[in-house]
Amino acid sequence: MVDFRPVAYVIGRILIVLAILMLAPAIIDWRAGLENGYDFFASAALTGVVGGGLTLSTGNALGKPLDTRQAYLLTAGIWFLVPFFAALPFWIGEPGLTLNNAYFEAVSGITTTGSTVIYGLDDLPAGMNLWRGMLNWLGGLGIAFIAMIFLPLMRVGGMQFFRTEGFDTFGKALPRAADIAMQLLGVYVGLTVLCIAVYAAIGMETLDAVVNGFSTIATGGFSPSDDSFNKYAGSGEYFGALFMILGSLPYIRYAQMMSGAPQALWRDSQARAYVRWLAYAVLSVTAWRVWTTGDPVEPVFREALFNLTSIMSSSGFFTGSFPTWGGFMLVVAFVIGIVGGCSGSSGAGLTVFRVQLVLAVVRREVRRIGNPSSVEPIRYDGRTVGEDVLNALILFVSGYILILGVMSVAMTLLGVDSMSALFAVWTALANVGYGFGPLVERTGTFVDFPPGAIAIMSLCMLLAALACSRSWCWCCPASGGDRGFGRHGKPKNFLENSWAYP
Repeated sequence: MVDFRPVAYVIGRILIVLAILMLAPAIIDWRAGLENGYDFFASAALTGVVGGGLTLSTGNALGKPLDTRQAYLLTAGIWFLVPFFAALPFWIGEPGLTLNNAYFEAVSGITTTGSTVIYGLDDLPAGMNLWRGMLNWLGGLGIAFIAMIFLPLMRVGGMQFFRTEGFDTFGKALPRAADIAMQLLGVYVGLTVLCIAVYAAIGMETLDAVVNGFSTIATGGFSPSDDSFNKYAGSGEYFGALFMILGSLPYIRYAQMMSGAPQALWRDSQARAYVRWLAYAVLSVTAWRVWTTGDPVEPVFREALFNLTSIMSSSGFFTGSFPTWGGFMLVVAFVIGIVGGCSGSSGAGLTVFRVQLVLAVVRREVRRIGNPSSVEPIRYDGRTVGEDVLNALILFVSGYILILGVMSVAMTLLGVDSMSALFAVWTALANVGYGFGPLVERTGTFVDFPPGAIAIMSLCMLLAALACSRSWCWCCPASGGDRGFGRHGKPKNFLENSWAYP
């Protein structure tokens, strides 16, 4: 029987931290004389009481090891329960959303999707916009690291949970989970500070620089304005694209670069493929737009660069008239949104690594048509990938596509038009945040979707967070556990698997 106490203890600690973090926007709105500040204090108090109760009632779990099943429960508990408490300010205070919409907004923030049901962001209290940016930032990598920091404190083995979050390790260079977490968190914080500083330097207002900086590095897409990045078109688009790319590359490579391996990122075939595929998408859409409309090259390239980077990195920012370009752009956007960012980053989607392996399998099967008896192992970065891993990968991708189709049909049964339904499920499953279709055109948000459709999108975002991006899945290829692949397809131990991807 599963012992839930260690799981409840860690979730309780996370809720306490969440309550403390709520005090920052609470103080901002309270100092501005806004009623919303008291609503934040009430939300913080309720969250803190529940978190404290869980922690005190399960304190006797200290010292007990966390097994694999508990690690999975902890991961699921974080993603499903924490957004409920994070949604309290949206429900209790301004903008006074329904519980369904408030939960959607919180899920969208924590899963770094960036979709919203709030129209009128410019009129929201500053504390509320800050809270939205904080949710993006916490969801990017922060929640996992908070848990990782608490696990050693309660003398619970942390590696099991770290596996569920799907990050590569340094092999034996950093043997403890907390050390790995702190290294990656340092990279995450450093990129965030740099991004905010650059945004402020190019003229963003303080609140805009902070919220956009949080959301950019987390590839979350929450903005304090309905116009998203349109307020800072020009240099803001170029810098925004740069930092979205940095946020969707493998964080482990940054840490390795800081540890004395300056070429670690460039030698990463996944990172190179990500940049290359993004370049193909931007250049093809730019050429198509210029050829069909005769618009000047530079503004077309700038809009294509920013918006396609936003989509492939699963951020959700937008600028200009790009969402209305239609045609060829929609096809390209749909494909790169499904592909997503790199494994081990704050990006989402299928991830580049999985897509690389799928393409390798497809190429092999095409070659087998002419030579059915051939035996051709799949190799990645010079290492053989086991057939069990490839079979699990195909099952994973097939399930992903099946969910996309089933959820899209379910949404049409609720009265949503087919285009809006397809792209709504696409944006939720891939954590893209971008919306297309008649129901999105009026406001650029999902506020016009029926409650059932909003609930479907919330479920899709959580499924994506659990199975497709940061969280571990049994069918995920090149795992760090005993389903990893080593030379000649033999399983390789997690702590020794310094080159594998989640």
